Amino acid sequence: MADRTAPATHGYAPDKQALVGRLHRIEGQVRGIERMLADDRYCIDIITQISAVTTALESVAFKILDDHVNHCVVHALASGDPEVAGEKTRELLDAVHRFSRSR
Repeated sequence: MADRTAPATHGYAPDKQALVGRLHRIEGQVRGIERMLADDRYCIDIITQISAVTTALESVAFKILDDHVNHCVVHALASGDPEVAGEKTRELLDAVHRFSRSR
């Protein structure tokens, strides 16, 4: 049986390649931090790079969350099914709470 709560594609689908590219750059930044540690670089320089990675990941997360709201949640609300709309709304709020706790 098909999942009636999910649209045919994910909201991030049009931006998938760009998001993957951003994640690859973030991956490179993390490897750079590892090299900084191996090279005994200054603590504050390492913290600065960690902060940059954190900000970059948050940017990706916000983009995916925005796409989710504007695609998946909108689709659920437009379905006219209160159960589906309620489920997507709860799912969204749970995701926002998880994201805010991680900060």
